[in-house]
Parts: sequence; structure tokens; C-alpha cells
Amino acid sequence: MSDIALVHVTFPSTEEAEAVARLVVEERLAACANVMASCTSVYRWRDSVETDVETPVLFKTSMERALALRDRIVDVHSHELPAIELWPAAATPSLAQWVADCTDDA
Repeated sequence: MSDIALVHVTFPSTEEAEAVARLVVEERLAACANVMASCTSVYRWRDSVETDVETPVLFKTSMERALALRDRIVDVHSHELPAIELWPAAATPSLAQWVADCTDDA
């Protein structure tokens, strides 16, 4: 069984990454969002190879809220096809409880 879910997303700018991070934490869809240093992404898009500088974000959420978080990010992300990966993760009991408390709808 997994304790928490991690959701990794890249954004076209730090400003958008921080705005979305704040939004989903305020909405209790994520307990935390780690906005990381920029990275260079190389990817195939519409029959050509593209290179862009992007800002990755790692969101920590509960397993119960992971799909809602994913869907909310899709709603507000500026890319036509946002790169969103989600995976279960083990956590310390105290971290798992904190994530659960922060993402509880009550």
C-alpha cells in the first residue's frame, strides 16, 4: 500500500509553476509543491524535435486526491498537452499523516 502520491509536472515558466502550486495547495488538492530549478526538455511534438526550458514541480498529495489534483492541473495548465506523471510513494508515518491532514476536505 502507498502512503502518498507524487505528481510531477513541468510548466513553461516559474511564474506559472508557482501560481498553480499555490492554487492547488490553497484548494487542498496538494499538501506541498516543490518548484524546482529550470530544466531543459527535449521532446517530439507534431513531427519535430523541440527544446524548451521548463520549470518542474513535484506535488505531494494523498492517494485519494491524486486524480483530482491531476485533473485540476490539466484545467489550469497553459500547455495543450501538459506532461503530468503520477506515482505512489512510501513516506514516513508522520509525513503521510501531514499530507492526509493537509488534503482533507473537511
